[in-house]
Amino acid sequence: MRCKRTYHFQDGKELVLGGRTQVMGILNVTPDSFSDGGQWNSIERAKAHLLQMAAEGAAIIDIGAESTRPGSTPLSAEEEQARLLPYLRALVPISPVPISVDTYHAATARAAAACGVHLLNDVWGLQYAGEPVGAMAQVAAETGLPIIVMHNQLGQEYTGDVIAEMQAFFRRSLQIAADAGVARENIILDPGIGFGKDTPTNLTVQRRLRELTVIDGTPYPMLLACSRKRFIGDVLGLPSDERDIATGAAGVVGILQDACMLRVHAVQPMVQMAAIADAIREA
Repeated sequence: MRCKRTYHFQDGKELVLGGRTQVMGILNVTPDSFSDGGQWNSIERAKAHLLQMAAEGAAIIDIGAESTRPGSTPLSAEEEQARLLPYLRALVPISPVPISVDTYHAATARAAAACGVHLLNDVWGLQYAGEPVGAMAQVAAETGLPIIVMHNQLGQEYTGDVIAEMQAFFRRSLQIAADAGVARENIILDPGIGFGKDTPTNLTVQRRLRELTVIDGTPYPMLLACSRKRFIGDVLGLPSDERDIATGAAGVVGILQDACMLRVHAVQPMVQMAAIADAIREA
């Protein structure tokens, strides 16, 4: 059963989780994203794409300035902000839907919050080793913003059951959040498909996704981000820009495993697929 949350933001926008599936549109303002690098790295193109995704039914837009594809060059927090903040200053005021910022740097998250973003999205799940423990959690506590906590690890090896190890990771993240004063209701979990996992592991995690929606008896909303990921290419032999139909199939499976939000590149087809999956769930 899905965890229900409603987030009301200071500018009047809101995000409702746990009812119909919400689609998060991806807006990469980076030249080297694995799927759409360089397509939206001007403010005017990014603005047009944001408005298009919102018109197609995206309930939230996720903006990131650093590629996390394998082999990409990490940015310092200063470099990331130099690239990201001009976009946020231009896009947040005109966006008809909430905006999340995709960053694992606490300083960038704090600067993005000052620009008016509505959610934080941390691909290191509050456990980025390059910063002091609790740095990102402190930003979430200070700003009161909801935060997406993603599972991640270095390498793809698991010594035991992958779900049990992911649950242990989330327990540590939740403890870090609690120690910093982050409200439990402000935490959304993400299994981190494609991060620290090979193709068989990604498929297993998606099949058993429901086991990650409750940690020690407490339910959490689940974001599934499998759009155009490598495991789809491995299964089907397709390049990244031909994986949207398969992304939809993975998304529907996620919905039936209680994911309540899907992060995708192609919004319109996923909105339609999610609507049908929701209708089947509720029948």
